[in-house]
Amino acid sequence: MSLDHTDSPLGEALPQDSARRHVTGQADYCDDLPEPAGCLHGAPVLGPPVKARIHTIDWSAVRASPGVIAILTAADIPGENNAGSVVHDEPVFPNDTTGYAQQPIALVLAQSRLAARRAAAKVRIDYTAEPGPVHMDAVIAANDRLHDDLMLVQGDPDRALTEAPLTVQGQLEIGGQDHVYLEGQIALALPSHDGLHVVSSTQHPTEVQDLIAHMLALPAATITVEVRRMGGAFGGKESQAAHIALWASLGAQITGAAVKVRLDRDDDMRITGKRHEFQVEYTIGHDAQGVIQSALFSMASRCGFSNDLSRSVNDRAVFHADNAYFLPHARIHSKRLRSATVSNTAFRGFGGPQGMMAIERAIDQIAARLHKDPLDVRLANAYGAQGRVTPYGMEIQETTLIPLMQQLAETSSYRQRRAEIEAHNAKAPRQLRGIALTPVKFGISFTASFLNQAGALIHVYKDGSIALNHGGTEMGQGLYQKVAQVVAHVLGVSVSRIHPTSTRTDKVPNTSPTAASSGSDLNGMAARRAAETLKVRLCAHLKALWNTTDEPVFANDQITAGAHRLSFAEAARSAWFARIPLSATGHWATPDIGWDPHTGKGRPFYYFASGAAVSEVEVDQITGVPKVIRADLLHDVGESLNPMLDLGQIEGGYVQGMGWLTMEQLVYSDTGVLATHGLSTYKIPTASDRPTDLRIALWPNQNPEEMVYHSKAVGEPPFMLAISVHSAIAHAVSCRGPEGWWPALNAPATAEEVLRCLSCAASA
Repeated sequence: MSLDHTDSPLGEALPQDSARRHVTGQADYCDDLPEPAGCLHGAPVLGPPVKARIHTIDWSAVRASPGVIAILTAADIPGENNAGSVVHDEPVFPNDTTGYAQQPIALVLAQSRLAARRAAAKVRIDYTAEPGPVHMDAVIAANDRLHDDLMLVQGDPDRALTEAPLTVQGQLEIGGQDHVYLEGQIALALPSHDGLHVVSSTQHPTEVQDLIAHMLALPAATITVEVRRMGGAFGGKESQAAHIALWASLGAQITGAAVKVRLDRDDDMRITGKRHEFQVEYTIGHDAQGVIQSALFSMASRCGFSNDLSRSVNDRAVFHADNAYFLPHARIHSKRLRSATVSNTAFRGFGGPQGMMAIERAIDQIAARLHKDPLDVRLANAYGAQGRVTPYGMEIQETTLIPLMQQLAETSSYRQRRAEIEAHNAKAPRQLRGIALTPVKFGISFTASFLNQAGALIHVYKDGSIALNHGGTEMGQGLYQKVAQVVAHVLGVSVSRIHPTSTRTDKVPNTSPTAASSGSDLNGMAARRAAETLKVRLCAHLKALWNTTDEPVFANDQITAGAHRLSFAEAARSAWFARIPLSATGHWATPDIGWDPHTGKGRPFYYFASGAAVSEVEVDQITGVPKVIRADLLHDVGESLNPMLDLGQIEGGYVQGMGWLTMEQLVYSDTGVLATHGLSTYKIPTASDRPTDLRIALWPNQNPEEMVYHSKAVGEPPFMLAISVHSAIAHAVSCRGPEGWWPALNAPATAEEVLRCLSCAASA
């Protein structure tokens, strides 16, 4: 699919702006930057292996360790001791009480990274254990609310449940997930007479700037945070990157030297937040055709010891409990619970994936009981078949879901393959097979309305080259490339003329995080407005220069009006001689969004991105190991700005979601020590886990809302296409149980979990 823009880069399948540098190893990340003379290196000192009260700390061995320059603790902080992103409840370093096992309590500065790490391990701490709840059952039993519950109510769910002819109910355990970005958490702080320059691997430069300024008791204008690219993030660098930048900045401010902090992978996994673990209880009332009449959900979330972004993550989980289905009567209750573990944080989907899981399990149960194809039950309940109003009162305007699912069912031969699979399983082979088609409806916008804004800055130089800067950060998703294509389209120039520059807080201030799938939307619109401002100025200048009323046309690196013609470079130079300003800013604020957290009603999203996936799996009855053997994905990205990048995001999101639901398992000790703190113990999907038969297509559609040339967000929604994998595994297992039975398969569906369900099937 491509946009119909003659001689425009919009819709072209262009590679990511740094793709060649990535594959040749020439792309500079924070750790590749030259270190100034005398640069110090920091390593965190980890606290006791349990939530504890600290009595005394013996630093003598640390100070005597070779190369050690300083030890920084909470006492060295001149301003606010806070690293909390929203609620200021997470210290940079704790004073005398830790919130979770191995919480960093100090930073060792040394002449080398290795020296700092070796020294940090020599600390001796006298403490008293004050353990708190770690595992989900204990967290729920403790019932320590991190903040207020949220409850959405639609209609009269209790009455409708009583009147419903049939009900299904169950409980679903949904595990967390580590981000496993290729580039770990890192920051380099460079002091100067102008203030502090911090290179940080962060999705939210402005938040890092603000937190550093508050910690050092300095004006934000004296702190510049820069990020050119990240080697992956997935939400793990939205708020958590601030801690590392704070440590480096404190060291630089106190010593006057440059300070770099780069976490070891094991420490990174121990002390950074994960995807929130959920336990969901549900009761669904339905009729004999499988149409839902009432839905009750109770979601308990393990948030960690502090707030971080848990409020918004859990809000989004509530907003996505309906996924693609109309619930005429519903009650969705969210409990946000404190635990003695690291504070959980943003992760691709931001609570949406956890929110969707229970309704998909329930629909599979309904279909099994009624001896129906689950696809038919999904189609019968999809928005547009029964109603269009969500539990939070927002009407679904688009009619995408049903035709998209129907088309995918046809192009993937879903029904034929399902019949073949059930015939195959009836022969009781060792390798069971399963298949599922599940949809995704994902809301696009930050649920915190004030974050739905962005700025951009464009400079046109006398030679016609163009510097592009905006508040979005590049983490491999191709944001810089997409925004460059937007600017090139507006100004009628080739993309090669556009030079994206590092995201910096001294160029575009007060930026929102690159998150919530809104990077292209917000920054693309801001850059478009800046480019349009420049275009208006150039038009006015050239019309006066040429003494014409013809409107200049910008295309093919030229500007023409009737018989008049100048290259873009010539026009830029002419405008400079005429003293026309060739620098412009642009700002975009998403309109018509907002919701009331007290009533749970409103319009939290500007629009929805939809998609569907058919996944086919094999399950080994002896080992319990599941494997995805084929996947057909159909996703709505609106008018694609760059199909190559969009297809890459869809594939990456699906595989990452598959990892979350099948193999990625976080294991904690009873005191909260993370056992799976390295890739030797934490399994992620690799190239061999990717389905060998993977078919991806873009749904031909336009975003009905005013967004960048009617495109749609693509970063997070494809992640939830992997829910089809979990349903397909359950389908394979279900054939070993009695008729109408459906397994209570938890997530992740590891080999152990699959074997547990197979055992339950035999005794059902």
